[in-house]
Amino acid sequence: MELTSLPIAIIGAGPVGLAAAAQVLSRGLTPLVFEAGPSAGAAMRRWGHVRMFSPWKYDVDAEGAAILERHGWVRPDGETFPTGRELVEQYLEPLASTRELAPHIRYDSRVTSVARHEHDLMKDATRETAPFLVRVDGAAGEQDVLAQAVIDASGTTERPGVLGGSGLPAIGERSAAGRIAYGIPDVLGSQRSRYQGRRVLVVGSGHSALNALLDLAQLVETDGRTHIIWAIRRPALAQTLGGARNDQLAERGRLGARVRTLLDTNRLQLVRAFRIARITSTVAGLVVSDGAQDLPPVDEIIAATGFRPDWSILGEVRLDLDPAVESPRALAPLIDPNVHSCGTVRPHGAEELKHPDANLFAIGMKSYGRAPTFLLLTGYEQARSVVSAIAGDWDAARRVELVLPETGACSLDRDEAPTVACCGSAPAPLEVLTATPVAVRVGAGCCG
Repeated sequence: MELTSLPIAIIGAGPVGLAAAAQVLSRGLTPLVFEAGPSAGAAMRRWGHVRMFSPWKYDVDAEGAAILERHGWVRPDGETFPTGRELVEQYLEPLASTRELAPHIRYDSRVTSVARHEHDLMKDATRETAPFLVRVDGAAGEQDVLAQAVIDASGTTERPGVLGGSGLPAIGERSAAGRIAYGIPDVLGSQRSRYQGRRVLVVGSGHSALNALLDLAQLVETDGRTHIIWAIRRPALAQTLGGARNDQLAERGRLGARVRTLLDTNRLQLVRAFRIARITSTVAGLVVSDGAQDLPPVDEIIAATGFRPDWSILGEVRLDLDPAVESPRALAPLIDPNVHSCGTVRPHGAEELKHPDANLFAIGMKSYGRAPTFLLLTGYEQARSVVSAIAGDWDAARRVELVLPETGACSLDRDEAPTVACCGSAPAPLEVLTATPVAVRVGAGCCG
């Protein structure tokens, strides 16, 4: 069997997966995309209401745009900021529907495992020449598909982080699941009735948490009974509110500035250095405790505690992962919040993403493991590089063809607050601990 006669399996039809498929076609090779959802960008639709902090000019892959423009596609204004839903409807779905890509995408097809054909994890002999076996669960049931290479762009949205401060679910977290939303719920849209006039605890200190807080603040404007508590694990907010004016992604910088305004005017209640140990359902509401202190009872919890990669489908192939970040080992030092504190992660590609089993790559959010602050442009460059490597063009794979905007944002996740900010001058410390909710008008949330 000639390996080169087989398709390149791509897991996920999100923006990075489709970019990989477009790159594969540009090399004269055959992609075969497996999407667990019913349409392109299915996972992105879960946060379709959220406005991205990167404008259109940073959200479109060059090879994907080239395919669309051959069909008369008009590129959106590059300086405007799409929501997740707009990116799906105006870019991903049209791209997936082109005659170039459509024949190569299988929807409602979930990849459940990947192995080397007739080679279990232990077997060395002839391993390099064995095709990949991709097991897919779809409408026709289980089937095995052989592929010359595998690109996993399945993302991390199906595995959110937990509330427990030790990395395990807090005691009582599972039993309270019906009142916990993970990620960024549509507070101002379909989920409005769930949060309006309610006591809501937001947990987390990343951009998702900031978006949720800003949306909830708008609810306070229309219903003063809405009360917001924000709990973070860090002892200080110095790094949490981002690079502001130093961030070339201006919308992301504004996120932190808007939340800082809420805090400065006592419009939400902040609890710092709080690691959740237990959640108890009482007649007064959910009581969240760190073991020493109980927070006031709340009706709902929004867990914006990041996402984790699910590597289980690759359990029968040979990976080289960092034990802490859960990213490819060579990539980890570039993105580990314990090491990389500020600024832009430099572009990277196949060299940093490769594994002991050749022609196997994870790209997109999944490649970042538990690390935050992934940009679509980074994923597109990853797709270009790994497809070049699979095609045997390692010169192109190693060549950097991307210049990222400087973030000015710090992703430091240490428990101790630094004595000086790592991105310019230190912001003033914030000590807001309690406040009465008042009406507030803020701009639309933004994320990416």
